[in-house]
Amino acid sequence: MTTPDPLFDSPRVQRPTHPAALPDEELSKSCALTRGRGSGPGGQHRNKVQTLVQLVHTPTGIAAHAGERRSAEVNRKVAIRRLRLALATEHRVPVPEGEIRSDLWRSRVRNSKIALSTQHEDFPAMLAEAMDVLAASGWDPKRAGLRLACTPSQLIKLIAEHPPAMVTLNARRAERGDRPVRA
Repeated sequence: MTTPDPLFDSPRVQRPTHPAALPDEELSKSCALTRGRGSGPGGQHRNKVQTLVQLVHTPTGIAAHAGERRSAEVNRKVAIRRLRLALATEHRVPVPEGEIRSDLWRSRVRNSKIALSTQHEDFPAMLAEAMDVLAASGWDPKRAGLRLACTPSQLIKLIAEHPPAMVTLNARRAERGDRPVRA
């Protein structure tokens, strides 16, 4: 008979939803949106139409913008994606003790491997969850991998897919006197 593992055999703990994992409408409600004219090439269209979109997540002050497309609506969608990635990288949500993996994380991790494309809409939420658990684990990929039921190398590979997240991980490790991790 095996002894129960308190990390995985305990009931799942409800934790706050990271802003990067919120639905578009809910995330948009917590943002200030401004429009403007973009700079650079584009001629008369660029000078007459306000297609630049800037979003500021008011609870955190984290901002993202997009203006390279001709449509303000397309730029808004790009800005939301960029805001999600910035939130996942820069904003931390507390992680309680116990089983904390989200349903999304459980659905994307099979046999200790993370199956997810960086272009998929779930990528920012997965990145946020990984960064939150890394922060709660003292920025140690081995400890975080245990809590997330994946290998440390899979976790680092996920983080490395978004270079600003890798920079944040290594900066936090350096603050603690730990060596940087490499992808």
